[in-house]
Amino acid sequence: MELIVGNKRIAAKALRRIPGGVVAQLAGDALTSVLDATFRGGASIELLGGDLDHHTLDVTDIRMAGASTTVTLLTSGAVALH
Repeated sequence: MELIVGNKRIAAKALRRIPGGVVAQLAGDALTSVLDATFRGGASIELLGGDLDHHTLDVTDIRMAGASTTVTLLTSGAVALH
């Protein structure tokens, strides 16, 4: 699985499937791209591969701890189970 923001592939440090979406560990340009798409708009965030192939995702949670940022992305209408 890979994250796609607009027309760019995003390199996640780690990507874990959860019910209704994924949890991604992001840093640098990958994190900036996802945050820009979320708060500035103009670019969709999608998943390439797996059972959610080409599904649009929404950022539902951002957790920062030290040098690690974890972002939860869910398909529309999905509920996070943490």
